[in-house]
Amino acid sequence: MQRLIEIVGEGNFTDKLEELVPYSYDASMNFHRPTAAVWPESTEQVSEIVKFANANKIPVVPRGAGTSLSGGVIAIRGGIIIDLSRMNRILEVSIQNRYAKVQAGVVCDDLNRALAKHGFTFPPDPASSSVATIGGNVNTNAGGIKGAKYGTTRDYVMGLQVVLPSGEVMHTGAYTMKCVSGYDLAKLFVGSEGTLGVITEVTLKINPIPRHAMTAVATFAKLEDAGKAISQTMTSGVLPSVMEILDRVTLKAIKENTDIDLPQAEVMILAETDGFTWEEVEAQMEVVLDVFKQNNPTLIKTAKDEKERLSLWNARKSAYATLARTSTSFVLDDVTVPISRIPDLLVGIQEIGRKHGLLVATYGHAGDGNLHPQILYDEYNPDQVEKMEKVEEEIFHLAISLNGTLTGEHGIGLSKAGYMALEHDPIELALMRQIKRTLDPNNIMNPGKRALDS
Repeated sequence: MQRLIEIVGEGNFTDKLEELVPYSYDASMNFHRPTAAVWPESTEQVSEIVKFANANKIPVVPRGAGTSLSGGVIAIRGGIIIDLSRMNRILEVSIQNRYAKVQAGVVCDDLNRALAKHGFTFPPDPASSSVATIGGNVNTNAGGIKGAKYGTTRDYVMGLQVVLPSGEVMHTGAYTMKCVSGYDLAKLFVGSEGTLGVITEVTLKINPIPRHAMTAVATFAKLEDAGKAISQTMTSGVLPSVMEILDRVTLKAIKENTDIDLPQAEVMILAETDGFTWEEVEAQMEVVLDVFKQNNPTLIKTAKDEKERLSLWNARKSAYATLARTSTSFVLDDVTVPISRIPDLLVGIQEIGRKHGLLVATYGHAGDGNLHPQILYDEYNPDQVEKMEKVEEEIFHLAISLNGTLTGEHGIGLSKAGYMALEHDPIELALMRQIKRTLDPNNIMNPGKRALDS
């Protein structure tokens, strides 16, 4: 590993056990320690690291903040972690041309604070945005809370700089709003989870910040009613900026473990409309609330001021962490279905949990069909581990049976690799593997992920 020290300097390299332990896990339940970690400060250094790794057939795992929920940044076969957190410069903001060019280690919220000074934003808003990096967003095609209206990271990637497995540096994409010159290679790397190369720079489309927003909640006694309210809202002619859902288990955990006052209910929907005039925002919300009223709500409430609005947001963003504190162990998934099938997914998840005797808290981005079942169990109890595995498998089968997908934004990583054949036919999987082999013949880039090695 002396060559790595020569490339990045002694202070940017480690193979010490105590310094590698934090790199042995992410936000999932997967663990494996790498052989070494490096903190490059330039694309040129990344290129030299990858050239060295490729020549010696050493696995390489790109990593940002380690917030992956699917084991996507675990060095399951050892090798080198490339921690891109020190490549965190905002290289250019062009308001005139509506783009921002950043290094992969830039934190999402840091970018948005810089853009806010100009009245602009990068809309994808994962719950971990205070620490998650743009490189991680791109590698998982992160979406988040505002995906219903504003889409996912893929919708904003204009261009990339990527270090290929050979060590060559490729620039792909454009600085223009439109570009059909050649194959869209930038989009090939979006959602690739570091299996095809190391993304070092990203050019992102940016949007003006809406001037006004209005937030409301509605509670329901039946999951089916909440699901229908969501489905009908998304076809009402109004496109809410947010349409989130929290079930009874989630609401109870937040209420009992925080000072946030939430209503007791089987399920709660958190909705928001935004726009550039208050009249526009109110008119949209009126349509949303009318739909809610048609579906047997037990409570409808509009945030009376900004303080109450932010309190509701804090409740939603605290769901994952609060539930994590209430259980010895958990698995968090992100199955996604067509919006019209949300009622079936909600009820089905609840029935699966009840069948196996485990609590499953469900919340998520209902406006685009992306729900997060969080399975609560005790990893030290073999019986509960077995039940958890059955619950997760049945949730995946349910989502696919509803014409859904295994993952909307967390990625396949290690956790879902064994289920890829559920969703993808043999010809599609073979083509994915062929692309992987063509770009990475030595299989050094994040090996063992996404069922691409066989």
